[in-house]
Amino acid sequence: FVRGNQYTFIAALTIKGYLATHVIPDSADTFEFFDFIVEDVLLQMAPYPNSNSVLVMDNCQIHHTDILLNVCNEIG
Repeated sequence: FVRGNQYTFIAALTIKGYLATHVIPDSADTFEFFDFIVEDVLLQMAPYPNSNSVLVMDNCQIHHTDILLNVCNEIG
């Protein structure tokens, strides 16, 4: 087993496929995840009940920050 470079792949999925993807050298932190959601995902979302109107995240700690919640609420 050879150790190489480590990358983190972040993806937003819909039932039709990938909505957005991002590859980060090493591991992702709260700031990189926030940038991905704001710059790549939220711009492609729409008001409910349109397609891409619901954002679901698991319970990972970097997914749950007050600033991300505030931005999502502001955008709608």
